[in-house]
Amino acid sequence: MVKIGDLEIGNFPLLLAPMEDVSDPPFRKLCKKGGADLMFTEFISSEGLIRNATKSIQKLDIFEFERPIGIQIFGSNIDSMKEATQIATAAKPDIIDINYGCPVKKVTCKGGGAAILQDVPKMVKMTAEIVKSTTLPVTVKTRLGWDESTKYIVEVAERLQDVGIKAISIHGRTRKQMYKGEANWELIREVKNNSRMHIPVFGNGDVNCPQTAKNKKEKYNIDGIMIGRGAIGNPWIFGQIKQFLEDGTKIKDPSIVEKANMALEHLKLSVQWKGEKLGILEMRRHYSNYFRGLPEIKKYRSELVQINEYAPIIDVINTIKKKYSD
Repeated sequence: MVKIGDLEIGNFPLLLAPMEDVSDPPFRKLCKKGGADLMFTEFISSEGLIRNATKSIQKLDIFEFERPIGIQIFGSNIDSMKEATQIATAAKPDIIDINYGCPVKKVTCKGGGAAILQDVPKMVKMTAEIVKSTTLPVTVKTRLGWDESTKYIVEVAERLQDVGIKAISIHGRTRKQMYKGEANWELIREVKNNSRMHIPVFGNGDVNCPQTAKNKKEKYNIDGIMIGRGAIGNPWIFGQIKQFLEDGTKIKDPSIVEKANMALEHLKLSVQWKGEKLGILEMRRHYSNYFRGLPEIKKYRSELVQINEYAPIIDVINTIKKKYSD
């Protein structure tokens, strides 16, 4: 049984990665139903939290059905991160997670996310202070390094463990790679095989089907897998992987009707949580994933990202369901 502190999360847990503007409560609910063992909020700005910014505060919303759930925070100022940790702890998640992996410029240019990989001593100091600021288990999501010349993840993981983190998730790319090229899991295996490591090590990067998950499990000796982009428009992936790992059975991909029904449920949940205007707007990023690969789908996808009212969007999705189920 894999444990994060005293929290049991399964024999080979599947984690939903924290993704900005994706892993909100509506999407997390679908992934939980799909079989995710542990999920994380979208990453939350420490500066936004301590300044009571509406968007940051809203991201603290967690629900009982999601447990176990981690709140992920990011930032570059140690004092702000300590204060944000205390605010996040008050929201009563099961885990506090630190984002040391986000590669996007708007985060790294301010020293947050993967930028801290350029200053490992600060990374270690910040982590130690966050651990002291909460009674909850602290985990870390990070990358191999800033670039090819700074892939110090084996040393970094050990040092973070030494200051108190209870698990680490590693994306198999550097910040410079962004999401290009193939994720390199060799260094993730080196972290796991380090004789000094005793906390769970989760691998992340390019897992988008059950066969790939099985290969990563057997080849790289990891404790579990974190899935990000592979779950977008495909919250069933967690259950498919579990079944395949258990007995080699391949669960069929959902039918068009099932995908359309999932899109409808996702839209409904999004509107309930965010209100009609924002819920409709933020659902637009998901339609291409739910309906990927369908012939002549472009017309309908175009309508879905232009319509601003709830009922007409439902009509379009129902039209897709009828047209492609014949």
